[in-house]
Amino acid sequence: MKKNIAEHLPLREREGFLRDNCDAPERMSYMKKFTEEEIVAMKNRLSTVSIEMDDIEDEKKALAVQLKAKFDPLKTEKKSLLKNIKQRAQLVSEDCYKFIDHENGRVEYYNAIGDLIESRPLAPEERQRGLFALRNGTED
Repeated sequence: MKKNIAEHLPLREREGFLRDNCDAPERMSYMKKFTEEEIVAMKNRLSTVSIEMDDIEDEKKALAVQLKAKFDPLKTEKKSLLKNIKQRAQLVSEDCYKFIDHENGRVEYYNAIGDLIESRPLAPEERQRGLFALRNGTED
């Protein structure tokens, strides 16, 4: 079996010769070898594509940094909002006003707008009455 047939004919005429002298033409898939010129052209294109990809990758990284800078504060705010919605309250530190109710044995704390924040039993050190008279807010 020969590796090549009709080598003596120019390339333009070979296909006609082969078609005229074969038993039957058939469509087939096979691995067709590249010429050296084609290989060199593909290598050149590969280097160009690689350089372009690296440039785009650098742009992508820079863009990712910019997007992360925009995204992270929103992510933090989202977490805070979800936590506040879930708990229906938030932890704050502000001035509160302590009132000792000796008659009922309770200590009550109110915020600046007058909402009761906490109520608890008197501690032993808070049970001692002072020398001042009990005030109910009606005396002048």
